[in-house]
Amino acid sequence: MARKKYEEDNENHERWLISYADFITLLFAFFVVMYAISVVNEGKYRVFSDSLGDAFGRKEKANPGSAAIEPLIPMDNIAARRKLEALRREQSRLSLLAKKLDNTLSPLVKAGKVSITQTGRGVTVDINASALFAPGEATITSEARQPLHAIAQLLAEDSHEVQVEGHTDSAPISNSVFPSNWELSAARASSVVRLFIDSGMPAGRLTAVGHAANVPIALNDTPEGRTRNRRVAVTIMSSFAGTR
Repeated sequence: MARKKYEEDNENHERWLISYADFITLLFAFFVVMYAISVVNEGKYRVFSDSLGDAFGRKEKANPGSAAIEPLIPMDNIAARRKLEALRREQSRLSLLAKKLDNTLSPLVKAGKVSITQTGRGVTVDINASALFAPGEATITSEARQPLHAIAQLLAEDSHEVQVEGHTDSAPISNSVFPSNWELSAARASSVVRLFIDSGMPAGRLTAVGHAANVPIALNDTPEGRTRNRRVAVTIMSSFAGTR
């Protein structure tokens, strides 16, 4: 009986502390690693995720071209990636629209009266004022109505907002209808908007703006420069650019 009591007295009742300490150490190491990789690139996330998979008995490795495991990517990175993908889709849509406009307005583009450009703001169709109006007037000529109607029909199938901007050169104008270039540029933009609405475009997608001579694309000290500055710009606004 004495021997049995001696064995019981020498039994170690604190062996659980060894396992607990090992667990705490592993947990601490895990959080140190998580903190360290929070500032590295996505490639290192993928390496880490593969390592974790191997450690927990995953049978197969991910293919080299497979997508990274999203739960290991910070939420702000996921949101940024989705926004980038949406931006790329938007740019593709606008590029296709620019090609359609170029085909529709091909004769005027070749004649140098229309230019089509795509920027981060959207797709802009610059139309020389001489192709739309008589000098000093804001009434669209009969010859100009057909190409503008074609633009409107193409844009009516789209969903982007459209901003129409009137521009003049720096030569002052003052008559009974337009006291200054402000009124002339705004009236020309409004005339184009009104034709677009009559051609089937929703009015809520359209905005008319008059800039007078404040946004030139050429110097106003030559006749050629003034001709270039007298224009109407139709911009199909990107969904990622504010219109107002």
